[in-house]
Formats: sequence, C-alpha cells, structure tokens
Amino acid sequence: MDDDLTTAPAVGELRLAVTAEDWAAAVAFYRDRLGLPQLADFSGAQGRVVLLDAGHATLELIDPDQAAYIDEVEVGRRVAPAIRVALRVPDARVATRRLADAGATVVAEPAPTPWGSRNARLDAAAGLHLTVFDGGD
Repeated sequence: MDDDLTTAPAVGELRLAVTAEDWAAAVAFYRDRLGLPQLADFSGAQGRVVLLDAGHATLELIDPDQAAYIDEVEVGRRVAPAIRVALRVPDARVATRRLADAGATVVAEPAPTPWGSRNARLDAAAGLHLTVFDGGD
C-alpha cells in the first residue's frame, strides 16, 4: 500500500462542473444573485468558464463550447450529466426569495426536515435543480 495515500487526503477539492446554455445568465444568477464569489476566470478562445466559491466546494459554470472541448480532451466525446445541487445558506427563506426574484422557479418553499434543517427546492439557472438549506429555527 502506498504510504502517501494513507496520510494525504484522497480528494483536495470537489468541483461541480455545469454546462450552461445561457452562460452569462448562469453567471449572473449564481455569482451576482446568490453571491458565490468568483475565484478564477479561465475563459479563452475555446469558450468561457469561471470558478465560483461555494464554501467547501466550487461551482464551475461552463459554456457549451468549453464543455465540448473539456469532454473531448478528457473523455473523447460529449458526456455532461444532469444533477441536483444542495447549497447551505444562512437563511433558506431569504435565499429562496432572492433566487425566485432572480428567475428561479420555486418547486417547494422552505420547510423543516426531520434532520433539523429547513430546505427548499428550486429550478434555477443553467437547468440546475437546487436544494437550499439552513440550520432551521
């Protein structure tokens, strides 16, 4: 067994890579309305991509040209799956209203859960289905 694998974390970062058909709207929604700080901009001739700080993870918003390029380099073909994203926020009610005002569709209003959080569901920019949750009351 390799000693480096037993002493060092196996994963240093979780990065969620999302292909957004309307990339500019997705950036405005997640960076400007949700408030995820921008960490980096790797946009270039192949397409646009920014990294947004989401606490203990990053949200990577990629336009279709860049997504195709990345998939081609890493996989050899186009492969982007759909996913649900869960985001811890200070107040699920405030976040839900802010995101609805920014164009998200509220699927379920914030409600208490058996595990002590208050969760809401939204269909949001870039085709993501979101859970926003807080610590409850």
